Amino acid sequence: MTLSNLRPVGRSRTAHEYVLATLRSAILGGTLAGGTRLVQAELASQLGVSTTPVREALRDMASEGLVVFDPHRGAIVRPLDMEEVREIYELRITLEPLMVRRVVDHITDEQLDRAEALALRMQTETNLSTWVELNRDFHAVFSEIGEGSRLAGMLASLRDSASAYVSLSLEARPEQVPQANHEHDELVRLYRARDADGAVGLTVAHLRSTLAAIEEAHERGGIR
Repeated sequence: MTLSNLRPVGRSRTAHEYVLATLRSAILGGTLAGGTRLVQAELASQLGVSTTPVREALRDMASEGLVVFDPHRGAIVRPLDMEEVREIYELRITLEPLMVRRVVDHITDEQLDRAEALALRMQTETNLSTWVELNRDFHAVFSEIGEGSRLAGMLASLRDSASAYVSLSLEARPEQVPQANHEHDELVRLYRARDADGAVGLTVAHLRSTLAAIEEAHERGGIR
C-alpha cells in the first residue's frame, strides 16, 4: 500500500480529529480505494502522529461503515458493491419518510437555520469529499428529534455507509451536485412550511436520483 497521495486535513484539530478527517477525506475522495489495507504504523508515520489516534480513528470509521476489520488483514477500506448499495437505498427510501413525518412538526428554527447554512456551504464547495461530509451533516439535521431513537440510529448508520457511494456517484454524474444543492434548498423550504407530504416526496426523489447516479457509476466500472 502506498500513502504518498494522502493529503493531511486540518492540523489545527486534535490528533484524533486530524487523523479521522484525513482518512475519511481520502476514502470518500477515492484516494484510498475499497480493499486498501490500513496499517496503523504506516498511517501514523505518514501523518506524524502516534498509533493511538490512528487506532481510534479506524474504530470510528468502522462504526460509520467506511472501514472493516478483517481477522487476517487487519483494517481495510470497506469494499463497495451494488448489492449492498441497493439494499442501503431500499432501506433509506422506506425509513426516511417515517423520520420526515416524525420530525416535520417539531424541528426548530435553529435546526433549520443550521441546515440552511450547510446547504449554502455546499453550493460553493469544490472538494468532493468535503461536499459529501457536508451532505451527510445536512441530512442528519433532520433526524435529531428524540434522543436514543432507534430510527435515528438506523438512518445515521445507513447514511454513513452510503457516503462512499455518494462520492462515486458524483464522479460519474457531476451535474448531480447542482441538482442536489437545489433540492437541499427546497427541502429546507418544505420543512419551514411544515409540508410533510412535500418533504417526503422530495426526500424519496432525492434518494432515487442518487441511487440512479450510483448505478451509472457502476456501469462505468466504478463499483463492482
